[in-house]
Amino acid sequence: MRGSTAGISDGLKGTSKTHYRFVTLLDLSLSTFLIAPLVVSYWRGTCGMMDVLVYPEDFLRSALVSCFIGYVGACVLTMCQDVLARSLHPNTHRIKYYAFSRLYSAVFSFICVNHWRGGWMVFEYFTGTDAGKIAPTTSASIVLLMLTKTLRNLSAPPFAIATDRREGYFEVPRAFKYSTQNLGWYLLDCVFSVCVVGTLVVSVWRGHWSLLEIYLYPGEPAKSALASIAIGYALVIVTFLLQPVMKYLARTLTGIFRLLAVDIYLLLSFSGTINVWRGIWNSLNYFFLPNLPLLSFFITHSLCFLLLVLINSSNSILVRGVYIDCQEDGEQCVDFPCYYIRLFFQERRKKKLLRASQQRRQSHRPSETETLMTVKRAPEIVSNHSSPSPTANSV
Repeated sequence: MRGSTAGISDGLKGTSKTHYRFVTLLDLSLSTFLIAPLVVSYWRGTCGMMDVLVYPEDFLRSALVSCFIGYVGACVLTMCQDVLARSLHPNTHRIKYYAFSRLYSAVFSFICVNHWRGGWMVFEYFTGTDAGKIAPTTSASIVLLMLTKTLRNLSAPPFAIATDRREGYFEVPRAFKYSTQNLGWYLLDCVFSVCVVGTLVVSVWRGHWSLLEIYLYPGEPAKSALASIAIGYALVIVTFLLQPVMKYLARTLTGIFRLLAVDIYLLLSFSGTINVWRGIWNSLNYFFLPNLPLLSFFITHSLCFLLLVLINSSNSILVRGVYIDCQEDGEQCVDFPCYYIRLFFQERRKKKLLRASQQRRQSHRPSETETLMTVKRAPEIVSNHSSPSPTANSV
């Protein structure tokens, strides 16, 4: 979830336009119709199991347990990212890396769900389901995210996916980018990123979701869920179609106008995202084993995580890091991180170019036999300061 294209060099843009557009369309389709439903289903299953198993009769206590797991766990893993990156690397021990990296994804995924579940339930406990209380808190959170230039952190699949590449596997971007050399500021940066920005994002999601529950076919769960799916996917398609226009604006506009245009576009994408999530989530609640909720939750929790691991996208579940609006150059700030097939082809192209470069170097490097023959054929050079040769004396 979230994510940025900063640092991702799209190595396929040098290929034919038709090929690039086709691969891009495949990426967007996979993100929208495969990865996003799997991520939503995992979140729904994990959250549902917590509802059933952790103090089901005590709403506030259940919320506080999730808050403890989520906030403490997210802070610890954010603080320990450098240690994990140094300790686990495929070049040193490949099997150990893959085992512990996927365990990291499983643990962090569970922590992320609890982080959101706890904050969500606390907001619900204090504001209830009254639109008059929900709307002001949601609006205030949106304004604060815009003022701190962190509105992009509302993004989630289908507009943000993360493959399980070893580069940056344990990296969690922070709001102020302090390094561990300034340990005190680094720890505060981690806490701020998780507890402040993360809570504002949860507030916006919870508020928008609750307003949809209130106004979109209330009392008709099936109809409301299907309407959310239709609205959500329509907005997702419109948002992707608007990308060329937004990329042009991002290249030409500057300053506050560029930031404002990007924020409006991000809010449009967020509206599509939350409708897709709510629609899939509530459809599963209504249609998938409604009389066996715990089994339904367990299947979507475990099966969807396994499938995401198998397609190398388990990190799409995670909500980690803080991304700053418009931090990328040019049009990249409106380019959603939906790179899957493009990354695969890019890696293949990099390997091909590397092999070609090595072959060129080897072809220009003289062989050992040629080097020895050159040495043998080389004339003997006598220094001007050396003693005269016997032939010279006889002459």
